[in-house]
Amino acid sequence: MKNIGILALIIGLTFLNCNQGYSINEQTDSKQNNEKSKDKEEIQNLIRQVLKWADSEKSIDLLPVIRDSKDSIYIGFDIELHKQNLDKLKETGFFAIEFVENYNQIILTLDRKLRNHEYEYNWLVGDLPPFIFVSWWNGQERFPLQWSTIEMIDLNKTFGEFYFKCGNLEKCIGLENYNMKVKVAKEENKWKILYLEGFDFKESTRTDGVL
Repeated sequence: MKNIGILALIIGLTFLNCNQGYSINEQTDSKQNNEKSKDKEEIQNLIRQVLKWADSEKSIDLLPVIRDSKDSIYIGFDIELHKQNLDKLKETGFFAIEFVENYNQIILTLDRKLRNHEYEYNWLVGDLPPFIFVSWWNGQERFPLQWSTIEMIDLNKTFGEFYFKCGNLEKCIGLENYNMKVKVAKEENKWKILYLEGFDFKESTRTDGVL
């Protein structure tokens, strides 16, 4: 009888440990899901803030061009104004260091190519530029931000990748399949924009119409 009692105690303790293990796992999963949900909400608000800022008077002149003496051709970029743009991007607190530096290299490269006549044709005032990097988001005005949502591709504690899209299909007829890819990174314990679709360095600086 004594052996049976010991056996019953062992089995009981085993079941208790198993149940405690399940409980801890469930708590861990629940905590991780809550953290991810909180991060997604913060990132979605960040993207909305960035696009709202981009359409405000506080935004930057994305292409700070300068003209020739005849006022007929864009010949490069105003580097002093460009430096001010970089300061503005940093001051917003929205953008990761890597994003700001990537934008810096895009403008400096475009400036060099324009000044050295590396594109096939001159950029006439009033015409579209000879390179791809034109607008800062092709579709920014397509639907109101209150209808926007994000679809997660990847998310961990320091990096996230999403599609920014319209979340109200009834209000976005014709844009049901529209996606803008966005990458974010955690800097100073805060989510910041690491990449926006349209800011690819190689793609942005190539000649329009030439692959």
